[in-house]
Amino acid sequence: MATTTPTRPAARRARTGPRDDTRLALLFILPALIGFTVFLVWPTLRGIYLSFTKFNLLTPPEFNGLDNYVRMVQDPVFWNSMKVTVYYVILNIGLQTVLALVIAVMMQRLTQKTWLRGIVLTPYLVSNVVAAMVFLWILDYQLGIGNTLLAAVGIDRIPFLSSDAWVIPTIALINVWRHVGYTALLIFAGLQTIPETVYEAGRIDGAGEVRMFRSITVPLLRPILSLVLIITVVGSFQVFDTVAIATRGGPVDSSRVLQFYIYDVAFGRFQFGYASAMSVALLAVLVIITFVQYRLTRASSSDLA
Repeated sequence: MATTTPTRPAARRARTGPRDDTRLALLFILPALIGFTVFLVWPTLRGIYLSFTKFNLLTPPEFNGLDNYVRMVQDPVFWNSMKVTVYYVILNIGLQTVLALVIAVMMQRLTQKTWLRGIVLTPYLVSNVVAAMVFLWILDYQLGIGNTLLAAVGIDRIPFLSSDAWVIPTIALINVWRHVGYTALLIFAGLQTIPETVYEAGRIDGAGEVRMFRSITVPLLRPILSLVLIITVVGSFQVFDTVAIATRGGPVDSSRVLQFYIYDVAFGRFQFGYASAMSVALLAVLVIITFVQYRLTRASSSDLA
């Protein structure tokens, strides 16, 4: 019986073994790594260094130790900005997460049409600056179409962006309108990972839609909801565009969120050392919040067996 010898390419592959694509992978990663280093790592390290200096762009940085951090702790405007920011984050996260979850479940349980997902995502395609300018016109106390409609139906005009009580809820609603579609699509993607057989078993056991939502959907969505919460909390603490366009921190600092205060100190007063110290403090707060959220929500594990 004649024997066949392996062809030369097959014999060569057998001798050399599997191909190592590590160098090729590093080559593809290199542009992103360079951008990450230049635009994120280096500015972060530079900001940490500047937080220990007195720097105004006109003279070289002058090391002053912990003076900026001592000033920050004693600064009532800083603490008011932190309080305003936390109030905004609570409103924004609460409304956005609940609405996004409801929209995502409705898209999954009622319809999965692609054009409907496009409509839901449309507000997210509008920039923060444009959204702020549009709502600034709509909600203007005297000329805004929103207050004009309220007056037409016999309701008193509401100073949405010029009242201490209304300004932060209004800014939160503007940003919820813009981001809720994107958040809903993230949750919708998570819903696709839940097998339909789980819902069929629930129907066999006599569970209704509300019971399956509480006992099946929410528990199995926990890792996705954890990710969404981390993303939205970090993004909410960095709110700036809407405040800068619509209110400029007013009235009387009632909308002066921390990011806007940092911007004002750095580019309005040229106190870059103190602004860097507040930025480092904000970074520390976000790291702590992210870590606590990750551990409390058990984001690394899933109830889906």
